[in-house]
Amino acid sequence: MKILLLEDELMLQEAIEEYLGDKGYIVDVSMDGLEAYGKIVTSTYDLLILDINTPVLNGLKLLEKLQNEKNFIPTIFISAITEIEQISKAYELGCYDYLKKPFHLKELTLHIDRLLKIAKITSKSMVKMSKMYTYDLEKGRLFFDNEEQVLTPKQAQIIHLFASNVNRIIDFDMLRHYVWKDNFVDNATIRAEMHRVKKILKENLVQSIKGIGYKIHKVL
Repeated sequence: MKILLLEDELMLQEAIEEYLGDKGYIVDVSMDGLEAYGKIVTSTYDLLILDINTPVLNGLKLLEKLQNEKNFIPTIFISAITEIEQISKAYELGCYDYLKKPFHLKELTLHIDRLLKIAKITSKSMVKMSKMYTYDLEKGRLFFDNEEQVLTPKQAQIIHLFASNVNRIIDFDMLRHYVWKDNFVDNATIRAEMHRVKKILKENLVQSIKGIGYKIHKVL
């Protein structure tokens, strides 16, 4: 697994890099958020470990920038900050965990192991649809807060279509082609099925586009 570590305390940075390296992880390090961002857009990482108070671009702003660019990478924050507003902001941005300094290095690996088990970040087919929803494109499985959701076959087809086209409008013809295999169904029938899908979702995930179709409304 390849990790990017953003930490401007040199001694802590070196200690974490060495410790995780000994555990078999590949670790890239950055002293400031802007440098970290440059590495993220030119490389591929399975996990980000971010301090909050870093020069140029802090950890929260970095994660917010990545989220706005639809670049979703599992993230653990490490910080001495204890203000609930900052911690809440980190989770609102979609971080998986928050580790308060000072901490034992073994504690960090325990958090990483927990994240690997819960988030299944080794699967490159996982699509983050919202703050709580993820979808496995390869296996066709929808998860809410890491728990698999039960779907009917038709609901599963609809969710797969939307997960494959996040941020794109899915019009009635696309739904008719993919879900109903071009068999004639009127728009009212499609609306009724979409209404059922929206009712089973625990977040306001699907946005209606009047007269056109639907779009994933990301709740992040």
